[in-house]
Amino acid sequence: MPPTRPRISSRRALQAAAAGVVALGLLLWWLLPLGEAPPSGTITFSTGTKAGVYQQYGRLLRNEFDKDMPDLRVTLKTSDGSQENVRLVATGGADFTIAAADAVDTYELANQTGAGQLRGVARLYDDYVQLIVPRDSDIRSVADLRNKRVAIGRPRSGVRLIANRVLKAAGLDAKHDITPFADGIDTGPDQLKKGGIDAFFWSGGLPTQGLASLADNFTFRFVPIPATLVAKLHEQGGATRYYRATNMPESAYPSIQNGVAVPTIAVSNLLMTRADVDAKLTEWVTRAVIKSRDEIGRNVHSAQLVDLRTAIYTDPLTLHDGARRYYESVKP
Repeated sequence: MPPTRPRISSRRALQAAAAGVVALGLLLWWLLPLGEAPPSGTITFSTGTKAGVYQQYGRLLRNEFDKDMPDLRVTLKTSDGSQENVRLVATGGADFTIAAADAVDTYELANQTGAGQLRGVARLYDDYVQLIVPRDSDIRSVADLRNKRVAIGRPRSGVRLIANRVLKAAGLDAKHDITPFADGIDTGPDQLKKGGIDAFFWSGGLPTQGLASLADNFTFRFVPIPATLVAKLHEQGGATRYYRATNMPESAYPSIQNGVAVPTIAVSNLLMTRADVDAKLTEWVTRAVIKSRDEIGRNVHSAQLVDLRTAIYTDPLTLHDGARRYYESVKP
C-alpha cells in the first residue's frame, strides 16, 4: 500500500492561505503603493543648465518615474538654475523642480508671485560653492578677485545669488569691483581654459560633470572660502542663514585637490512643487525619489546622499500633503 499522506487540517489550510494573501499584499504595496493605479498625464520638471547636476539628476529621475508611472509623461525644461526654477513652479511654468534653499527663501521673503503656494517634497543633497581659477593664477582669496574677470553665473541662477553675496562679504561689489561675466557651468570651464575669464563661481553637487570633464584636460585649483568669510556672509541676514561653513572633501576632484579638502560653503537642495499639484501624484513622485536613490547614485554621486530620515526637512517650505502622506506610510 502506498504510504498515507498526512491530512492538512482546515485551520492550517486557512492559515497558509492567509499568509499567502499577506505576502501578496506586501508585494503589491511595494510595486503599487496603497493599491492604487499609477498616476498618468503630463508634468513639467524644470532642471538646470547643461553639464550641471540638476539636469543630470532630472534626466535620470525621469527614467525612474517611467518605471513606476509608465503612463506619466515627464517634460524636462532647462533653466538658468535655482532662481528661475523657483519662479517657474510658483507661477505654473513647471510642476516640479530642484532649487537651493537660499533661492527659495529669497523668493518667499520678497513675497513674489505664488510664493505662498510653494511646497516641499524632499530635501535632496547639498550644493557646494566652488570658486575655480587656473593653477598658476595669483588669486588666492575671494578678495583677490578685485579688478578680475569673473563669471558669476547666469542671471536667474542660484550661483549668481550666492556669488554676489560672497563677493559682498569679501568687501567687493559685483557691479563695480570686478568685470562680471554671465557664464554658468556649461560655458564657464571653456572660458577659463581659453583665458576669457580669470575665475568663475559654481554651486552644485559633488562632483559636477562640467568640472570633472575640465579636470581631464586643464589644470585648475579651488580658491578657499574660509569660515571667517561665511560669518561675514551671515551678517547680511535673510536667506544667508541657509549657508553653512564646511569643507569640500578631497575625494570630490582627486586629480585637482591632491588629497586636500577645501574650505567652502554648503546649502541644501530641495525637490519642490505647488500646493495645487495632485496629492496622489506627489506621493508617487516622493516614493520614486527615495526608492531610486541607489540606482541614480551610480551615475550622480550626490544622489547617494538622499536619506529618508532627513528628506522631510524641507525648510523653508511646508511639506506637500502628498509627500507627507508618503513619509507617514513608511514611518516605523
